[in-house]
Amino acid sequence: MTAAAAVHGEGVHVDGPVTRLRRSLPAYAFLAPWIVGMLGITLGPMLLSLYYSFTDYSLLGDPRWAGWDNYARLLSDERFHTSLRVTFVYVALSVPLELVFALLVAVVLNRGLRGLATYRAIYYLPSLLGGSVAVAILWRQIFGRDGLVNDVLALVGIEGPGWVSSPEYSLLTLVVLRVWQFGAPMVIFLAGLRQIPDDVYEAATIDGANALQRFVRITLPLLSPIIFFNLVLQTIGAFQAFTPAFIVSGGSGGPSDSTLFYTLYLYQRAFGSFEMGYAAALAWVLLLIIGVLTGLNFLLRRYWVYSEDEPGGLR
Repeated sequence: MTAAAAVHGEGVHVDGPVTRLRRSLPAYAFLAPWIVGMLGITLGPMLLSLYYSFTDYSLLGDPRWAGWDNYARLLSDERFHTSLRVTFVYVALSVPLELVFALLVAVVLNRGLRGLATYRAIYYLPSLLGGSVAVAILWRQIFGRDGLVNDVLALVGIEGPGWVSSPEYSLLTLVVLRVWQFGAPMVIFLAGLRQIPDDVYEAATIDGANALQRFVRITLPLLSPIIFFNLVLQTIGAFQAFTPAFIVSGGSGGPSDSTLFYTLYLYQRAFGSFEMGYAAALAWVLLLIIGVLTGLNFLLRRYWVYSEDEPGGLR
């Protein structure tokens, strides 16, 4: 084809819109389940929830527009403030402890143990079961006044309290349950440790670095992107925790609202008091809180997450 022919479009076949659509039909067919799910299960309910958050809706009648009343009500709602405090304490305690424990176990498993796959499966199992109703019921029995924990303490002459029925300790039992579910971040940490080159450790050993120095100066910096990833995921998951608090407290958030998680209070308002409009406002405030904290994590990321792409190793 000559240049002139190309300029004038001679001999060039251009597909029409019908032909392009026919060729794209298989792709749209494969995408259809995801598109339907995204619109019908995720995006649609989210937009409907946003609308309900500005209405007075009880599920028993038609929603009535209320403007910003639901959000203004949050400012004077004492149980809302309590649920925020309880949830933030839970996240601040459980997430760091879970990540530290997961990292320590991953470091031990990375030392070339025989039967590593078996140990990895055993330690991952609590992450699969920890959010279930059955485990939450078992946890309530273990930490009850006549539970296994107090039976063990009685062997050494210590009379333990009713851990789940005491406002001082009930939240801590849920923190322990969260830390027990360290399997998922542990597997991710283990995968990250396997990617650190052995010659880096060998060079540090030749230079006289001991095990602690190698861990602090090599392992933690090179693993910091994985730590950041786990931190973001586990923080979001901790804010969304619901089942343990619901089962352990019998759905009340007790004793004395000491286990009143934000999600549990949202559930009480939505399906206990049928205040669906107010519950929708609570849900969007939770989304805002998680979004702000996640954004803050990304802003602070440059000060402690190692990256080879930036001068100085941090981004």
